[in-house]
Amino acid sequence: MKRQGKIVIYQVFTRLFGNTETNNKPWGTLQENGVGKFADFTPAALKEIRDLGITHIWYTGVPHHALVTDYTAYGITNDDPDVIKGRAGSPYAVKDYYNVNPDLAVDPANRLEEFRQLIDRTHKAGMKVIIDIVPNHVARHYEGSSTPEGKEPFGASDDTTVEYARDNNFYYIPGTPFQVPEWRDGYQPLGGDPHPLVDHFFDENPAKWTGNGSRLAQPDFNDWYETVKINYGVRPDGTYDFERLPEDAGSKTHEQHFEFWKDKTVPDSWIKFRHIALYWLDLGVDGFRFDMAEMVPVEFWSYLNSHIKEKNREALLLAEVYNPSLYRDYIFKGKMDYLYDKVELYDSLKHIMQGHGWTDHIPVVQKGLMDIEHHMLHFLENHDEQRIASPEFAGDARRGMPAMVVSATLSTSPTMVYFGQEVGEPGAENAGFGSPSRTSIFDYIGVPHHQRWVNEKAFDGGQLSGEEKELRDFYKRLLNLTISSEALMGAYEDIHYFNRDHTPGYDYRVHSFVRWKDGQRWLVLVNFDAERSYDLEMKIPPSVVNAWELKEGNTYQLSDRLYENTEVELKIEKGQGLFKIGLAPLQSYILELRD
Repeated sequence: MKRQGKIVIYQVFTRLFGNTETNNKPWGTLQENGVGKFADFTPAALKEIRDLGITHIWYTGVPHHALVTDYTAYGITNDDPDVIKGRAGSPYAVKDYYNVNPDLAVDPANRLEEFRQLIDRTHKAGMKVIIDIVPNHVARHYEGSSTPEGKEPFGASDDTTVEYARDNNFYYIPGTPFQVPEWRDGYQPLGGDPHPLVDHFFDENPAKWTGNGSRLAQPDFNDWYETVKINYGVRPDGTYDFERLPEDAGSKTHEQHFEFWKDKTVPDSWIKFRHIALYWLDLGVDGFRFDMAEMVPVEFWSYLNSHIKEKNREALLLAEVYNPSLYRDYIFKGKMDYLYDKVELYDSLKHIMQGHGWTDHIPVVQKGLMDIEHHMLHFLENHDEQRIASPEFAGDARRGMPAMVVSATLSTSPTMVYFGQEVGEPGAENAGFGSPSRTSIFDYIGVPHHQRWVNEKAFDGGQLSGEEKELRDFYKRLLNLTISSEALMGAYEDIHYFNRDHTPGYDYRVHSFVRWKDGQRWLVLVNFDAERSYDLEMKIPPSVVNAWELKEGNTYQLSDRLYENTEVELKIEKGQGLFKIGLAPLQSYILELRD
């Protein structure tokens, strides 16, 4: 698929996408609340996703993770609700890395083939496939029953008499059995519903370290008690039991990283995850989203990612890293393609949408990341974050529109949207584990606004309200612009501060910048204020006038590309550009200069 513009990723929680059941009982079973399937991603559904302006789908929750529903009829062992979050289970507590979640298959016995067919349908629809790999931890009840012959599941050969050995896959607390956390704040597994395995006991002896690093045999209720930490050759005192990368590794190619590891002996966990990643590539997956990547040594990422790129240099590698001081190491030394831009741009835009942040901070963020701007994935929603429309965030999905324009056009980096974001899903359901404002990833639940777009699997938006249709139309217009734009893959210059200094009435609720490449020249102008309109005489600074080769005394047309209903005259006077424009509340323009 050849593109001139940006990558746009559609994150979809696979279990929820096609579920049309509206019962939404808290802690409801699969039978009560329903579940979506791989088969729900029909050619019609995939075409609509592609037509939204999507290049890649991140199918979240595909690898087989621990869950409560009984699949023993298919040779799958039951999992213990005492070490599961929710009833449907966390997608980040993987139980078998060589198979897929049985919930997602029409025929659980044929579940891996059903996923292969989904990969094929997605490719035929013109999109690429991303799935999760979670190297930091696995389910407390990891089995790996589908592990190919000749390979071992995690922990199969561990020496459990010691806390640490380099080639152990887990860390242990020798001589001490695991204890289920003490529940509090009224919590009970499955909401208190009876279950034969809910007995405040899980047989694990010796206890393993918990996924978030807790070394307690009885982790805290707020620890990641449903998971266990993977050992990457990091000793309990924090020192490393593997070869370190040279100082200049950040300047080396993935081919050079691959060569570096060829003659090195590495911890067993590294090898197991290499096998897992290459297995999924062989099945046709086009890339991975790596969970909590900063909790795993950067050397492992150099090793894994160079092996992935050796097999498929086009594979997309996206990592969840929240510490800005680590960004460059994980990009350049760890050979990641993209990292979440969460604590910089996302947090800034969230504060602006909520009314207590200033747009003045956006250019500061962009300037600080300019050397890595292409690698910083932009988003306003994902499965970990509150829905924009939730009262706890902005209370109105329309408040996200100017932020989405900025997020999608500010840099050359990919853009991500979360399913239901485009129709204003508020995440209001009390699903069971956790609380509203985030669409539950732990329980069986219907997603009401999204279900109105699904429209009993017609996938045509037939039940959407007028406002929801307008919102989806906005996303469709914006995202399709970005995937075809040359300008968004070119140069950036802030004009916000120039207008703050020189344009009467322009303030901290408005934002502007320019983007250009070759013959395409764009000016982005947005109003974050939900109440106030602006009438402005905007200024384009001399630096942009010169870069765009605009002539003194000439008049040019600026035409809106987003809705194609506005044209304004740009005059070049005394070396700067001038044009008059009105901004309604929450209005955005993407103005293209016409010669």
